[in-house]
Amino acid sequence: MDPAVADSVLPADLRARLCELVRLAPPSTSDGRDPGAALGDAEILISGWGCPRLTADVLARAPRLRVVIHAAGTVKSLVSEAVWERGIVVSSAADANAGPVASYTVALIALAARRTLTMAAGYPRVWPATADRSGADGMTVGIVGASRIGRRVVAELAGSGAGYEILLYDPYITDDEARRLGARRAGLAELCRLSRVVSVHAPLLPETTGLLDAAMLALLPDGGALINTARGPVVDTEALTRECATGRIEAYLDVTDPEPLPPDHPLAALPNVLLTPHIAGAQGSEVRRLGQYAVEETERWVAGRPLLGEVTREALPRLA
Repeated sequence: MDPAVADSVLPADLRARLCELVRLAPPSTSDGRDPGAALGDAEILISGWGCPRLTADVLARAPRLRVVIHAAGTVKSLVSEAVWERGIVVSSAADANAGPVASYTVALIALAARRTLTMAAGYPRVWPATADRSGADGMTVGIVGASRIGRRVVAELAGSGAGYEILLYDPYITDDEARRLGARRAGLAELCRLSRVVSVHAPLLPETTGLLDAAMLALLPDGGALINTARGPVVDTEALTRECATGRIEAYLDVTDPEPLPPDHPLAALPNVLLTPHIAGAQGSEVRRLGQYAVEETERWVAGRPLLGEVTREALPRLA
């Protein structure tokens, strides 16, 4: 992986733990992008941001490789068909990245519950008024996607004591599964119509591209909000821009389509829209969690135990 990333994700103490388990090969080039001669002996590959795609040509240089442990989230840009054809096991630290995203989302839900952007834009005009103010208790929140992050958000909301009514849309989940998570399964249209805050946690797939389109966004209640910390193209950007331009709803967007938006994009000028540069996932000191997860996966692999973050060929298409 990129050396700067490696130093943050795998600081000295975590590398020392690795060295107790395996013979750790140094990067073969200064930029870390060429897998180099070390691949010839490698049985375990710890990858991360900046790692080249594992094509057939790369894997041909790694005849002994048995497992790839990705110290980051998605492996879609990393894993090629050649990995599965070789029978190489793949693991991802997506679970370690899910915690920061879920916490960030719950914080945004708390802001959206109070119509924070609208209140801030009206300051000090709204200072003495109370009629337009709102709170979180008893509020209906819609979660789009029962992904690992979506499930964590549901769990945090259900345990918050605020009495949220949580609606969950996911075509792969049953009524009983949703109930066990602390939510009620709902169709997408029903969820949009009833939820004061809708939070997107669906992976980007052909069937989810533009899932939140003009028709669905129009169902959001006046004073409602949309939060997207998943993938930008799941939401129709033009339709969202039109809705937000009316001032009818707020939007809290950590991802957009395109990403980043052009500086002169209308969303950037709207006071009821918060744009952040893809910061919901592990940042700064938090990225150590990814390396720790990778080290713990290595410990499990060396000990012959199941990998907690294993990604299968069959599951990959439905993952982020």
